[in-house]
Amino acid sequence: MSAIDEGIVREYFEQNGFLVRQVRKYQVSARKKTGDEEIDLLVYNPSWRRESKRPDFFLFSNELPLVHRAMIAVKGWHTGVFTPTMLKSSPEIFRFLEDNVLKEATRFFPADAGSGESADLTKILVLPSLPTQEPFRSQSVALLKERGVDAIISFRSMLLDLVDKVEINRNYGKSDTLQVMRILKNYDLLKDAQLDLLTERAASLRRPKS
Repeated sequence: MSAIDEGIVREYFEQNGFLVRQVRKYQVSARKKTGDEEIDLLVYNPSWRRESKRPDFFLFSNELPLVHRAMIAVKGWHTGVFTPTMLKSSPEIFRFLEDNVLKEATRFFPADAGSGESADLTKILVLPSLPTQEPFRSQSVALLKERGVDAIISFRSMLLDLVDKVEINRNYGKSDTLQVMRILKNYDLLKDAQLDLLTERAASLRRPKS
């Protein structure tokens, strides 16, 4: 996982009111990771309300207020689609769900964050995309749920949300990620998601009906 992938996820949650903690600053390649090393990010929602319902499996920004505390695994494999075949042949995707990792993650949260049990911890997987065609999409979702993933977020949805929030008249000097987005947006190389949707809708209206 590159620093830019993790930076996008961090900015996304911080922009939506979460406190974000990075457990480690180094990479592990020559040995098996320990429990805490399987954790990419931990997030905590200080405005969460106890009566909130559980968020949906496909997690978007409008449902983030329903997340209390979460452990996040970031898989920035941007050229891949998480098909059923990939999920079955890539056990490393699910290592963040092992019992020792969940126990380690719970230890990082304050005592008032919940009961102290892993049941209160939302396990979120950040990925590039799932298959768009059935039955492969449903099969991928079923496999993820069976292994214990509570919710997934795509890089596309996070980037659209961040692009929408970035203002060109602000200097994001403390965030390289947001500053690059601001510069691209200033030169019309990035546009708001709403503008893209309006453009697509207008183009569809202009197409001749068959």
